[in-house]
Amino acid sequence: MIKPCVSGETLRLVAKRFAETGGDVRATVARKKRDLPPVPSPVTGEVEARLIAMACSQPPPGHARWSLRLLEKHVALVDDIPDLDHSTIGRVLKKRNCVLT
Repeated sequence: MIKPCVSGETLRLVAKRFAETGGDVRATVARKKRDLPPVPSPVTGEVEARLIAMACSQPPPGHARWSLRLLEKHVALVDDIPDLDHSTIGRVLKKRNCVLT
């Protein structure tokens, strides 16, 4: 006996969708459009440029160099830059080959 590769729930949902689309096979198996648009990224080109400029500047007194957590704290202090997580800051800097040294 051949074991089914599709669950009964999947079959039920496909049959339901087939009935809802009036028997249109293409509409049944096609992907649906998203109801909501994706959330836009808080990191725009201007935010990215300001973040890189801050990372390339002198670190604050008492610190030998910038760290991701230190940049996170200073970004939170600036009013016109949205608060960013240290992992987001790290991704932006990595994308632009900016190394914190």
